[in-house]
Amino acid sequence: MRRLLVGRTCAALATALIPTTLTLALLRGHAAGSTGSAGDLGLVLACELLPMLVLLPVAGVLADRFPPQRVVLAADLLRGAAQTAIGAELLCGLVRVPDLAVLAAVTGAAVAFGTPAVRTLVAATVDADQRLRLNSRLDVATGLAQTAGPATAGGMMLMLGAGWSSLLTGALFIGSAATLGGLHTRRAARPADGGHPGFRAQLREGWTETRRHRWFLTNVLGHGVWHLAAGFLLTLGPLIAVRSMGGDAAWVLVTQLGTVGMLVGAFAAGRLPIRRPLVGVAVGAAVLALPLAAFGLGLALPWAASAYFLAMFGLGVLSPLWETAIQRRIPREVLGRVGSFDTLISFAARPLGLAVAVPVATLLGTSAPLLAGAVLVAAANLAVLLLPEAWEHPEPVTARCDARREPVAAEGRGQSEAGSRAADGR
Repeated sequence: MRRLLVGRTCAALATALIPTTLTLALLRGHAAGSTGSAGDLGLVLACELLPMLVLLPVAGVLADRFPPQRVVLAADLLRGAAQTAIGAELLCGLVRVPDLAVLAAVTGAAVAFGTPAVRTLVAATVDADQRLRLNSRLDVATGLAQTAGPATAGGMMLMLGAGWSSLLTGALFIGSAATLGGLHTRRAARPADGGHPGFRAQLREGWTETRRHRWFLTNVLGHGVWHLAAGFLLTLGPLIAVRSMGGDAAWVLVTQLGTVGMLVGAFAAGRLPIRRPLVGVAVGAAVLALPLAAFGLGLALPWAASAYFLAMFGLGVLSPLWETAIQRRIPREVLGRVGSFDTLISFAARPLGLAVAVPVATLLGTSAPLLAGAVLVAAANLAVLLLPEAWEHPEPVTARCDARREPVAAEGRGQSEAGSRAADGR
C-alpha cells in the first residue's frame, strides 16, 4: 500500500506541474512560433483534453482486459516520455506550438488510459477493509500536489526555465512507474474459456453493467451537475469577489480556505463514523449549493468563504467514499469500464461549465446561473437518497479469482496467453 501511495503521489505532483509550465512557457513566448497569446494556450490545452474524453471508454476496456499495473505502467512511461520531450525542446529553444500540441495530446491519451486502471489497481492490490484509508490518503496527496504544483512550476520557471520544470515532470512520471515493480495483485475473474470477447462486446458489457446499478447512474448524473456548476462558480466567483467583496485578495482567501477544507475533508474521510457511504457522498456533493447560493446572493466575504470551505470539505469527504463505494460494489472484472463512464462525465462537465459561464452570465447576469446551479446541485445529488441502495451497506463484491494474492510477475505469466488471444480477437 505504501508503494502505491508513493507512486500515485509522484504522478499527482507531475500532473499538477503541467498546466502551469505550459501556461508560462506559451504566454512568455518560449515556444518558437508562439505569439504568447491565449489562443496558443487554448489550442495546447484542448489537445490534451480531447484525447481524454474520446479514449476513456476504450481505456476502461483495457483496464479490465489487461493487468492494471501494466496499463498504469505504460501510461506513466508515456507521460514521462512526452514531458521529457517537451522539456528537451524547451531547453534547446526549438519547440513549436504544433509540437507542444502533439505532445500534449499524447499526455492526454496517457491520462485517459491510466485513470480507470488506477481505480482497478487499488481494488486489486488493497484489501477491502483498507481501501477507504488508502483512497483518503491518495486524495490528501493529490490535494497537496495540486497546491504545491503551480508554486513549484512557477519557481522553477523563474529560476531555471520552463524546460527544467518539464524535465522534472517527466522524471516524476518515470519515478511513479518505477514504484509499480513488485506490487502484489489479485487476479480478476476470467471468462470460462480463458479468453476475452471482442472489444465491442466488452464495451457493451461495460455499459450493460453500468445501467444495472441505479445508485451509480444517479450519482454520476449528480457529479456531472456538480462539475458543471463548479465551472460556473470558478468563472463567475472571481468576478463577484473582485467587484463586491474587496478585490483580488478576497478570491485568493476564498480559494485558499477551499484548499484547506478539501485537505481536511480528505484526511477525515477515513476517520469519520460514516456507516452509509453513499449517503455521505450525496450530502458531500450537495454542499456545493452553499457557495453557489452565497455568491449568487452577494453575501459578505466571511459567509462566502465559509460556504466554500464547507463545499470543499464535502468534496474531500465524498471523493474517497465514492472511490471505495465503487470498488466495493462493482465486480472488479468490469470496474474499469464502469468507472470510465464516471470519469468521462466529470472530465467533460467541468470544462463545459467554464466555457459557457460567461456567455450565460452575459444574458442572465451573474446571480441567476449561480442560484440555479445551487438548486440543481442539491436536487441532483440528494436524489440518490430516494434509492434503497443508498441506505444499504453491502459486503464487498469479489471476483472469482480474488481468493489469493500473487506476485505481479506470476500474474504476468498467467495473463500472457490470454492477452495474446485478446489482441488477435480485436
